[in-house]
Amino acid sequence: MSATTEKPAIQSLDPAEIEAALAARGQPKYRAAQVIRWLYEKRVTSFEQMTDLPVALRADLAEAFEFVRLENLRVLGSEDTTRKYLFKLPDGALIESVLIPASPALYGEASDRRTLCVSTQVGCAYGCKFCASGLDGFSRNLSPGEIAGQLIEAERLSGERVSNLVFMGMGEPLANFANLMRAIDIINSPWGLGLGARHITVSTSGLAPQIRQLADQPRQIRLAISLHGATDEVRGQIMPVNRKFPLAELLDACAYHASKKKQHITFEYILIEGINDEPAHAADLARVAKLVRAKVNCIPYNAVEGLQWKRPSEARQDAFMEVLERARIPATIRREKGHDIAAACGQLRRQQTQPAQPAA
Repeated sequence: MSATTEKPAIQSLDPAEIEAALAARGQPKYRAAQVIRWLYEKRVTSFEQMTDLPVALRADLAEAFEFVRLENLRVLGSEDTTRKYLFKLPDGALIESVLIPASPALYGEASDRRTLCVSTQVGCAYGCKFCASGLDGFSRNLSPGEIAGQLIEAERLSGERVSNLVFMGMGEPLANFANLMRAIDIINSPWGLGLGARHITVSTSGLAPQIRQLADQPRQIRLAISLHGATDEVRGQIMPVNRKFPLAELLDACAYHASKKKQHITFEYILIEGINDEPAHAADLARVAKLVRAKVNCIPYNAVEGLQWKRPSEARQDAFMEVLERARIPATIRREKGHDIAAACGQLRRQQTQPAQPAA
């Protein structure tokens, strides 16, 4: 449902629901296929543009349903061609999406791999200590249409096809489980945006019950865990969710997921100077990764205004990675993708909504 009206969004409905809505208006069955084609193949921005529908039906649909359109307020582009988009939703709320190109070191110069990082909530209630998304609190969940709409708008603005999608933007995806699953249906289905399930990754701060729920879904989507600490002591400093779902409970849920799916889980690990970047921390990470056969993706911290964390030197990053390599953990490190455009979650939104500070 929209945050501002009682009208459902047409982009949040599945084909059966669109067909039922049209049947209730005395329309033939084929009208549903027409509407779906306009939404996801033609990607129109209003009912008015659905020109093979009768004028009266277009007006009726506009009266009955909200047509979600994300307004692009700002685009930041970095030297490495990462693009960050600030979108305004119909109720005025702001969210962010980030389009990340392939790393030549990992995929080669000719790779056309493009990954879009999307948001699932306005703000976040989970308060991860390194993250800007939750600094202004949680406002609401995104609707399925608002989630899928980020992919549509990013492709329109960039003129490029997104090859991979990660739910690692603002918010905790698994706290918006029903809308997330509906959005994934839209994104994955042949009638929708047609992006393969194995090219979709859901990231979570560690909601153990929902990880089990996700494991029971038939979709072969990938799972990433925002780990950032491989002991309760370290993780508890960074991730408040660890108090509710301690590491042992989280790893148990990860093991359950691994038993149900063919894909390896990925542990996302932000390297923060003096907090979790010592060789001993890397050894702890190697130990827990082996328990669930997880891959590791290390990300040097992106500085956030108002937070005191620091990015480790490259020498410290390299020493950390050497420990993982010696332990034979499949591990990569992602450097300089959007570091120059404040690409960490929530930073651009805060720049837009926070008043400028007077010069000293």
